[in-house]
Parts: sequence; structure tokens; C-alpha cells
Amino acid sequence: MSYKFNEGHILQELKAYIDGTYNEHYASDKYQATDIIVDSGHGEGFCIGNIMKYAKRYGNKEGKNRKDILKILHYGIIMLNIHDMETNND
Repeated sequence: MSYKFNEGHILQELKAYIDGTYNEHYASDKYQATDIIVDSGHGEGFCIGNIMKYAKRYGNKEGKNRKDILKILHYGIIMLNIHDMETNND
């Protein structure tokens, strides 16, 4: 597939970023904080709040930081998963 906006490369970069988050210190326990937040019914607000936080931070903290955009996309993916679980979409 030939993408107009370099989506293939960006999706690969996003996957590498997400894979890397599973090697960080807070992912070493059986359950991540996000698991507990989602299981307690607060996942949607948590994801939306983090999307808003990183969107607001972009361009301010450490300039136009690419990692902030990756975090926005990652929380968007988690939000899609929550949506699918709540609406029984697989």
C-alpha cells in the first residue's frame, strides 16, 4: 500500500513506541496502573484526560516534542480498546 501521508512509517514508529512502554519501570508489575484505572470504570476519562494533557503540552514542554504526539496516539488506541470492550466490538 502506498500512503500519501507516510502513514506506514508512522504506524511502525508508533508500534515501536508502544512496544517500548512495556519495557519501562511501571510496566514490570503484573498490572499496570492503566489496567486498574480501566477495570475500575475510569478508563475513558483517564484516556481523554491524558490525550488533552499531551495535546496541551505539545509545543510548550520541550518544544514540539514528537513523543507527546505518540502518547496522544497511544492513549487513543487504549480508548479504542475501551470503546470496543464497552460496546462488544471486536
